[in-house]
Amino acid sequence: MRQTVSPAQTGFSIATVGGGCFWCLEAVYDQMKGVAAVESGYIGGQVDHPTYEAVCSGTTGHAEAVRITFDPAVVSYRELLEVFFVIHDPTTLNRQGNDVGTQYRSAIFFHTPEQKQIADDVIAAITKEGLYPMPIVTQVEPAGTWYEAEPYHQEYFVRNPFQGYCTDVVGPKVVKFRKQFALKLKT
Repeated sequence: MRQTVSPAQTGFSIATVGGGCFWCLEAVYDQMKGVAAVESGYIGGQVDHPTYEAVCSGTTGHAEAVRITFDPAVVSYRELLEVFFVIHDPTTLNRQGNDVGTQYRSAIFFHTPEQKQIADDVIAAITKEGLYPMPIVTQVEPAGTWYEAEPYHQEYFVRNPFQGYCTDVVGPKVVKFRKQFALKLKT
């Protein structure tokens, strides 16, 4: 179940990414070794205290995102981003599958200059390797104000594994992660 962890008290770090529906990202990162907590929410917009309905309208500028509290002694920020670039399509502007709108944009919200540099380096490496046939459109921007999503969005996949979106979209992403990153799974 959902855990609340204070990075300041634990020496943990924070990573914030958006790549489509936050249910997908949360479900994957919840299973990753070194991740202490994952919270779904909104970031990158111009409206204070946005609601899910407002964000979905596309008028607030926020992205659906996850805030990941992780132990850098167990998993690096770079590793979190490597998973990020596998579990979503970073080449579609403001879209992931049938989810369309700026709230579904691919974005990395960095908390430190080092995180920005790592994000830029990972994108450059993926581009150089030609892993995607189209250009990467992932935005790299400073983390602004974070707004936690409504309680019913937290741990959504865990609580609703047989809901249609979860079986059709979230589940396959979790399976892909588990196959491709088996050594990074929590035991």
